[in-house]
Amino acid sequence: MPSPLQRLQELAELKQTARLGGGADRIAKHKAKGRLTARERLAVLLDEGSFEEFDLFKEHRCGDFGMGDKHFAGDGVVTGYGTIEGRLVYVFSQDFTVFGGSLSETFAEKICKVMDMALKNGAPVIGLNDSGGARIQEGIESLAGYTDIFLRNVLTSGVVPQISAIFGPCAGGAVYSPALTDFTFMVEGQSNMFLTGPKVVKTVTHEDVTTEDLGGAAVHTTRSGVAHFACPDELTTLEQIKRLVAFLPSNHLEMPPQRATQDPPDRYDAGLDAIVPENPNHPYDITAVIGAIVDNGDFMESQAGFGPSLVTGFARMGGKPVGIVANQPTHLAGVLDCDSSIKGARFVRFCDCFNLPLITLVDVPGFLPGTAQEHRGIIREGAKMLYAYAEATVPKVTVITRKAYGGAYCVMSSKHLRGDINYAWPTAEIAVMGARGAVEILHAREAAKAEDPKALLAEKEKDYNERFTTPLVAARRGYIDDIITPGRTRLRVIKALTMLENKQDSNPRKKHGNMPL
Repeated sequence: MPSPLQRLQELAELKQTARLGGGADRIAKHKAKGRLTARERLAVLLDEGSFEEFDLFKEHRCGDFGMGDKHFAGDGVVTGYGTIEGRLVYVFSQDFTVFGGSLSETFAEKICKVMDMALKNGAPVIGLNDSGGARIQEGIESLAGYTDIFLRNVLTSGVVPQISAIFGPCAGGAVYSPALTDFTFMVEGQSNMFLTGPKVVKTVTHEDVTTEDLGGAAVHTTRSGVAHFACPDELTTLEQIKRLVAFLPSNHLEMPPQRATQDPPDRYDAGLDAIVPENPNHPYDITAVIGAIVDNGDFMESQAGFGPSLVTGFARMGGKPVGIVANQPTHLAGVLDCDSSIKGARFVRFCDCFNLPLITLVDVPGFLPGTAQEHRGIIREGAKMLYAYAEATVPKVTVITRKAYGGAYCVMSSKHLRGDINYAWPTAEIAVMGARGAVEILHAREAAKAEDPKALLAEKEKDYNERFTTPLVAARRGYIDDIITPGRTRLRVIKALTMLENKQDSNPRKKHGNMPL
């Protein structure tokens, strides 16, 4: 009979072997590619010494295809909980050294356990993905395991934040779990996501495509919009995940975590008073406005390369986290198109889920015209943005910096969509359309008969601007709460947020709405 000390020694040896995953040789090959192991990733992500592991000794139950002789403790995924800056998070980290990180029935059970605990205890779930997909030897059991995870992704949505990071391959059914989470990070030149790989694509469609061109970080952060952040390496990715978590509450019942700031709330920025060009057709960078009004210029932009005519991201104002949505005049004059509308709608809904006030900076000439946009469904996609803002009950503060035309004015958190505080700069132009287009329609017949049509239209355009596009018109109606000095925007927004701290709003009782998907 072994002594207690011998048992402790045996246990320590078993744990040491289990923590090696697929073994020293496979770890060496993995690291030779410049990649961190599953456990090293967790060590970087979590506070030192905070990780507590579950199911270290769990193994698969498959006996087919020679699998009965191949067992690794932990079965290819490291699961448990820890802290980030002292705050509880639940984590899983897939281990590519064990069966290529492929998912089995027991692998899925381990992930489901931490997701269930996260839901019960109200803490974020962070998944570090590095998997070749379903474990083929297990057949339906692996598919059932994936679906069990998907169900939890859906049930957890809007209750606790869910964050995914892709560190290697993510193929087939494996991609749906990250797609169901709130934010996805990818590593440039290393990670990829696709439903069917290049070989299957070649067989079915006869297309020759590389893994990177099919589903690399550049593709998913600029074209598909599947991923939100692309980082140059694994360490940067993990640091950016920690940065994101710092903006978010642990669950939907909590308020976002506040931080002390040395940036004065009444800081005046004279540069904003002249940032809007005199020529309404000249662009300016809205991120410069954002940097000028948020705490210490710290802004974490989400999906920067996708739908770039709209900027979304997180910042703090007066120490309080906020979500920012802003039209970007440097890209297509800040129009709303299909991609930017989808991007904005999902971001607004996330902020509403997790009690993040919405700051909206408006400079939008309208929706992008053309057959390509109409055929892609700009009507439906634009309606998503409208739906998201109308549904949101968090504090909503809007600042119109320049153009706010037509339906795009309505969509961008207008007073009519329950905007709480709506400000305008003196440079704001609020109208159905731009003055030039409006007078060309309104005075077409008159211009056709005039001796000098250009002079007539110029005079009518000036009159239209003075009578209709000035923010005074909207202010007189109460659609704008105040016309403010641009350099005072930071102070006015922070004061509005303070006033709205105890805001209570609700939607009619129902099972759920039917958003135009």
